[in-house]
Amino acid sequence: MPDPQGVFTVAVVQSPPVFLDASATAGKAADLIAESAGKGAKLIVFPEAFIPAYPDWIWVVPAAKKPILNSMYARLWQNAVTIPDKTLDVICKAAKSSRTYVVMGINERNAESSGTSLYNTIVYISDRGEIIGRHRKLVPTGGERLIWSQGDGSTLGAFDTTLGKMGGLICWENYMPLARMTMYAQGVQIYLAPTWDASDVWLAGMRHIAKEGGAFVVSCCMALRKDDIPDDCEFKSMYPADKDWINVGNSCIVNPRGQYIAGPQRESQEIIYGEVDLSEIPANKWILDTAGHYSRPDVFTLTVDRTPRQDVSDKE
Repeated sequence: MPDPQGVFTVAVVQSPPVFLDASATAGKAADLIAESAGKGAKLIVFPEAFIPAYPDWIWVVPAAKKPILNSMYARLWQNAVTIPDKTLDVICKAAKSSRTYVVMGINERNAESSGTSLYNTIVYISDRGEIIGRHRKLVPTGGERLIWSQGDGSTLGAFDTTLGKMGGLICWENYMPLARMTMYAQGVQIYLAPTWDASDVWLAGMRHIAKEGGAFVVSCCMALRKDDIPDDCEFKSMYPADKDWINVGNSCIVNPRGQYIAGPQRESQEIIYGEVDLSEIPANKWILDTAGHYSRPDVFTLTVDRTPRQDVSDKE
């Protein structure tokens, strides 16, 4: 694990995508990466499911409206990402050009199997423009189960970088104590939490996780207005007529003491910046190290199955 002594700037992109247009969204992301790097950012974090959009229609379209659900899934699938592909190539080139690390939320096709199911995935891209890892959300929440498949333990990883050790969980995975412990036990210093949740309870959770894990927590949430959704999306008319903000954002960065160092920023589409100083981590872990001296392996044990799950395998 890199020595926790670095000081650097993190950019949290609280912006909407070009809704259901992967190519245009990748181009927009490249511009946002360049803008963030121009202001000194070394790590740039995008929201959950940024490419090509978070499927908010699952919360407003009744299950009986199958024609709408069918057509929206088809559009989402058409603009989903495989790893690698030309959409991610745009992001990788932008990361390399700006010499920044990028964490990007995507809708990912299950290219290793049928190619028509989707995962909620975050992709880690190095400052050399290389994909260094991914994580597939373990449990889609509520209506999300109409869209996303379940990931497996093979992507519960953390990654050594020149900035520090990065790892993360997506949205309500962060309410899974054992998943959090898996991150802590890998020595995560920069804990990433791309999300769709902008609630006060979520924000309290981010402060709790920072203190519990002794890490910097980066929560990135999409700020989306109704006007950001194209008029040809039939579900748009199902929102209340006076509704403006579909999601208010509330992105933030929290230090290991559980204190905000950037945000939360509400009802704004912007890039939020915060300075991270990794030397603060050991200064706080001396009293609480949940994966170290504060653990009790003689009482509690955690087993993580990292076996990739395959729908079909050949018997030799």
